[in-house]
Amino acid sequence: MPFSDTVMVLASDAPPGLLPARQQMALSLGFHIILACFGVAFPAMMYVVHRRGIVRDDPTALRLVKRWSKASAVLFAIGAVSGTVLSFEMGLLWPGLMGRFGDVLGLPFALEGLSFFSEAIFLGLYLYGWDRMRPRLHLAMLVPMAISGIVGSFCVVAVNSWMNYPTGFTIRDGVLTDVRPWAAMFNPLAWLQFLHMWLGAFLLVGLVVSGVYAAGLLRGRDDAHHRLGFTVPFAFASVAAVIQPFAGHLLGLQVGNKQEAKLAAFELALEPEPGPAPLRLGGFLVDDKVRWALPIPRVGSIIARGTFNGSVPGLETIPRSDWPLVNITHWSFQSMVGIGLLLALVAVVFWAARRRGHDLLSNRWFLRFAVLAGPLAIIALEMGWVATEVGRQPWTVWQVLRTTDAATFNRAIWWTYGGVVVIYVGMTVAAFVVLRSMTRRWRAGEEELPSPYGPAVVAATPARAEPGG
Repeated sequence: MPFSDTVMVLASDAPPGLLPARQQMALSLGFHIILACFGVAFPAMMYVVHRRGIVRDDPTALRLVKRWSKASAVLFAIGAVSGTVLSFEMGLLWPGLMGRFGDVLGLPFALEGLSFFSEAIFLGLYLYGWDRMRPRLHLAMLVPMAISGIVGSFCVVAVNSWMNYPTGFTIRDGVLTDVRPWAAMFNPLAWLQFLHMWLGAFLLVGLVVSGVYAAGLLRGRDDAHHRLGFTVPFAFASVAAVIQPFAGHLLGLQVGNKQEAKLAAFELALEPEPGPAPLRLGGFLVDDKVRWALPIPRVGSIIARGTFNGSVPGLETIPRSDWPLVNITHWSFQSMVGIGLLLALVAVVFWAARRRGHDLLSNRWFLRFAVLAGPLAIIALEMGWVATEVGRQPWTVWQVLRTTDAATFNRAIWWTYGGVVVIYVGMTVAAFVVLRSMTRRWRAGEEELPSPYGPAVVAATPARAEPGG
């Protein structure tokens, strides 16, 4: 978007709380989404490792998953704080949204709250259950914990997908009527957008966790503990990485049919292109001209419409007041896609090499990339949300409620924004210090470390193993 249009976002007729509300919401969502991914994906990985420890009587697997449970408790405790902040921010920052559509969005938010408490309960039982519960019953605590994380994330994503495809209500003479909460929650984009997010969660968590053990392997800790700690999460991430481009393409087709301005920004298309349309790699929109882009023939049609001759809408056919921030939308989308394809390629190479007997865990170049893969997955996830949210602007609810009408008029939001920055910086430092301390103590031979939601360490007689387990 040209500079003059960017200035319009901050024009004097906009609510005074619009800019700080946007900044605070972006920070809160960007921070919390990473922790939410661990709630979605980590229990499944823990289940696989824990089950291996029980079925194969593998002490290495049991020691590994016990350490993971301690780390997950720390992350959950921090996520509880950031999630609570977000719940207050929805009403504080966006009274125009919640005041008008609270009846529509109340159901998924209520179910998300119940899911959060359920996850906390079963996480506590799982942490308490070490050496106190029968092995298979203890293992079973991970199942409702994983389900709760998935249900909670679906509810949140359903709200966001509803903002992109609003359904479940009727507006008559400016009054909201005929509210259908279930129809709003299960809107046409809900399942595809959730699938995209669900795969992204496994990709992020799998690569972040495997990257920790890749760093250990680089330092010469080549043992069964580090190899298992790398392989299981990397396997989950690999499956997600290969499926994700297809899920993202299907979601993109649906979004493109509904939100032409977003699609045009993704493709950096100024004029309508009847097809075949090129893919523009890079480039910027400057003074209503596309500059420095590398066009690749026909690929734009494939991405936008799924055919070689599909048409791509142009920004010129859309009122300037309905344009998103084009350059940010374009670059965030391409960054997400580019990183995702790179991670999928590396996953395929790793397992293909392993099938042929090549051990890439002994290759230092691969291990270096595996360490970087976690931050890359985080960047890809964040860029995906930027593309989704910025690309929907200037609408909070697509073609129903503009962001300027949803934001607060309270000028004091700058103070709450500053407070949130302090809180999140503090939690980030605390998480790093605590997790770093835990890893050092584990390497020193300490295993029984305290954790949130867990009991004090007491002497206990190991639970009697079940027959066959």
